[in-house]
Formats: sequence, C-alpha cells, structure tokens
Amino acid sequence: MQQSITGMVLAGGLARRFDSRDKGLIKLNHQPLVLYALDAMKEVADHLVINANRNIDDYKQLGYPVISDLDGSFSGPLAGVLSVMQQAQTDYVFSVPCDCPLMNAAMLQRMVDTLNQQQAECCIPDDGERVHPVFLLLKTELQTSLADYLANGQRKIDRWLEQHQLVKVDCSDQPETFLNVNTPEQLKALELQMK
Repeated sequence: MQQSITGMVLAGGLARRFDSRDKGLIKLNHQPLVLYALDAMKEVADHLVINANRNIDDYKQLGYPVISDLDGSFSGPLAGVLSVMQQAQTDYVFSVPCDCPLMNAAMLQRMVDTLNQQQAECCIPDDGERVHPVFLLLKTELQTSLADYLANGQRKIDRWLEQHQLVKVDCSDQPETFLNVNTPEQLKALELQMK
C-alpha cells in the first residue's frame, strides 16, 4: 500500500554560483526551474509544497503552499526538510532540488517503491557513481531526530542519514536525471540540449 507523501521542492538556497539569483525562478525554455520539479513530483505525492526563503510571493503565484526555513539562516537543505516535516500531515516527506529539470516521475516512483519494499526509514538515489541525498524520501516521524541533529550544529545530510535505516536506490540507468543547473553557462547548454 502506498503511503501518503508530501512532496517538497527545495528552492531555499542562496545560489552563489548563479550570481545569487533565485534558482527556482530562473526560466529554462520559458518555464521556471521549480515547475519542472513540481511536475515530476505531482505523480508520486499527495501534497506539494515549495521550500523557499526569498521571493515568497513569486513562488506563491505558482499555486502551491510555500514553507520557509524556520530559522531563516539559509543553513542548507536539511533545514528546509525539517520545516516541511514539522508541518506535513503525511507519513512521508519527499524532497527534490529545484535545479534538476530532467528528473522524472518514474525515477521518483522507483524510490517510493524501493522504500516500501525494503521497509526502510529513508532512501536516496545512486546514479552508479555517487549518491544524491537532496533527492530524499523519508518518514515524517524522523523529524525529532533531525531537529536534534541540526540543533547540535550539524548540517551534512549523509552523516544524519547514516543514523537511520537508509536504502540507496539504483538509478544508474538514468544518470542524466541528476544533471543540475549551477551556472548560467549550464542553463544555456541545457536549453540547447532540450531543443
């Protein structure tokens, strides 16, 4: 039985390599990057939210709830994940980054299926060369553990995940899914590739 999932798109960073522009709102082929992530997530999640710390009104105009980091310190993806976990009414929270426009619903569903089959607490994808922990599906009940971890000044996702029943999902058949847009040059290259 599929559990209930809150899908969240992480758009709360400072995008220092992108001239500090708000990456989720940068357009790729006339569509904000955040919408590519929301479109992929729509098919696996019961509820969708955007985690953003600036340009909140612009994000709200896309028609989804916006949840900001509780501490407002831009302290990394786990702060955004915790803020959403603390408001989620679902069994699971599923975070994805706003800057990977080639992600697809089939890959996200593979993560959901694997987590259910393995009865794990959390899962992340492995592209065959490395893991991508900002693509993170986890039990909402882990929020106390995560809050304690962050309260102790810790920030590294992989170190926190090691404390829990973690499964890595084999996504080596589609490594392009994890291609992320970090610079204006990468954005231009991807626009050409998609055309």
